[in-house]
Amino acid sequence: MNAPQSTAPTIARFIGMLLLGAATLTTSALAQRSSRPAPTLSDLGPNVLVFDPSMPTSQIQSTIDAISAQQVGNEFGTQRYTLLFKPGTYGSAAQPLDIQVGFYTEVAGLGALPTDVTIIGHVDVFNQCGSSGCIALDNFWRSLSNLTINVAGLSGCHGSADFWAVSQAAPMRRVNITGGNLSLMDYCTGPAYASGGFFADSSYGYVIDGSQQQFYVRNGSVGGWSNAIWNQVFTGVIGAPAQSYPNPAYTTLPATPISREKAYLFLDANGNVNVFAPGVRTASVGTTWAAGASAPGRTLPLSAFFIADPSTSVGRINHALDRGQNLILTPGVYQLERPINITRDDTVVLGLGDATLVPQSGREAITIGNVDGVQVDGIIIDAGPQNSDVLFQIGKRDHDETGDDHSGRDPHAEDGARGHQDDSNASDPITLNDVFFRVGGATAGSATTSLQIDRNNVLLDDIWAWRADHGNGVGWTLNTAAHGVVVNSDNVTALGLAVEHYQQEQVLWNGNGGETIFYQSELPYDVPAQSAWMDGAANGYPSYVVSDNVTTHQAFGLGIYSYFNQGVAIIEDNAMTVPTTSGIAIHDVGTVFLNGSGQITHVIDGVGTTASKANDGVLNPVVLYQ
Repeated sequence: MNAPQSTAPTIARFIGMLLLGAATLTTSALAQRSSRPAPTLSDLGPNVLVFDPSMPTSQIQSTIDAISAQQVGNEFGTQRYTLLFKPGTYGSAAQPLDIQVGFYTEVAGLGALPTDVTIIGHVDVFNQCGSSGCIALDNFWRSLSNLTINVAGLSGCHGSADFWAVSQAAPMRRVNITGGNLSLMDYCTGPAYASGGFFADSSYGYVIDGSQQQFYVRNGSVGGWSNAIWNQVFTGVIGAPAQSYPNPAYTTLPATPISREKAYLFLDANGNVNVFAPGVRTASVGTTWAAGASAPGRTLPLSAFFIADPSTSVGRINHALDRGQNLILTPGVYQLERPINITRDDTVVLGLGDATLVPQSGREAITIGNVDGVQVDGIIIDAGPQNSDVLFQIGKRDHDETGDDHSGRDPHAEDGARGHQDDSNASDPITLNDVFFRVGGATAGSATTSLQIDRNNVLLDDIWAWRADHGNGVGWTLNTAAHGVVVNSDNVTALGLAVEHYQQEQVLWNGNGGETIFYQSELPYDVPAQSAWMDGAANGYPSYVVSDNVTTHQAFGLGIYSYFNQGVAIIEDNAMTVPTTSGIAIHDVGTVFLNGSGQITHVIDGVGTTASKANDGVLNPVVLYQ
């Protein structure tokens, strides 16, 4: 009778001791964690170089020159670099600082505002010269952000402007250029062809567009713009040329409907390292920083980030993401045995120096679950040695009874658009800034679809999906890839979308409420025969397809080009197809025959003149189709 009475307190005391011990251990662990020093810029690894204005200009110049000498011609190399400048002034009128930005090189200021870091001198990208002359058509994969350039120095022709002669995947963001012109072509050597590009949240004086075939400028200001070739698009840009497509080929919208800028590193007043994750702006005009540091967004300490390098296992990365940390991918090439999985709202993933993800096992490189507000910025995704069904998956996929994930034409189109109801937050969209895909080129690989979106309310901001036309593992049966971007959900907005050389539809849009502002696309070069490129009974696959039962969609400023280089007269019936309904409007779309053989017969749905050798290099425009 007495045993139970005497045992109960003993058990209670034992449990209490365990709880006290656990509390003590937890307190000890927290104390150890809090005693760890806060992460610093040195924790970003050896390929992130940090410059201080107290350093001699000659020392900075020699360090940068060594990197430039390695990277300017290093198109498919594995080296990656980020060059960070602490607040202050670099160079002088007597000794300018001149930076040549090569492949896989990120140049960025560490100020809260672009005006906190000033480079007196040049930050340039020049032509690459070879057997075809000096051109910028392959000047990809580099970036410039968050600083001011006071143009000075250099002699001769290259002293006449700051040069940013680039094509795709070479964004310029939060840049303030003073004291001279900005040229988007290197007119000092010829023929100087260029085919870019993307600017956002920046301010310039006079811009020499030159030979740029197309360009998108978003949310900024310009003091003048020299000319247009085939497709120059401006949204929310103070001083932009007036709407005049197709002559000149300017598409100008007074405001950007929705945008979110790329996250960036900065130092606060106490010298602490932070990441600013900008908020969403709607109907916006001009830069986020013109009125000072008052832009919407979140300041996150570097301690809120798990810092990874190419030796870090995916397991450690996913564990950090699961427990609520954000992610910084330091410069390098990451060989992934399984996907990086993002499962929490408002996670920030920031790649430095074009951090590159390569799936090795036929899985995705990265997935985002059914969450809101995720920002993924500044990464390259390469297809790996085993075919991936999808390289970047946003939202959970829908499967029918056969397991088809619909990363192609929708077999259920008769039931309505693929867009679907979900619980996503329209005011806090998933955002991708400067995310680039490659199938072949750097490494042999294949992937059926590069980017698939199965979540409503997604914002794409500067995306280039590229099935390689040169480099490693390139050929019609080698770097196989059906689609660049497949959108199965509603209210997806693409600002600056380039999708090129895929073997079926470049873009397949199955959701309602979609909007694209600026689209660039080259059809596959290497089609071996017409029979290899038939969309049912139609000759060739349209580049941009809005599925039959989509009821609302709009697009502005689209250029679609052909260069069939196998000596076979390949025909594409339509560059673009959309349903005929009052809720769909396509503004300023055109085709161009670049070279080679064959033709694009119509621009859109049987409308528009033929692009062929008879009108080589001439824009074939349709101003409005609805």
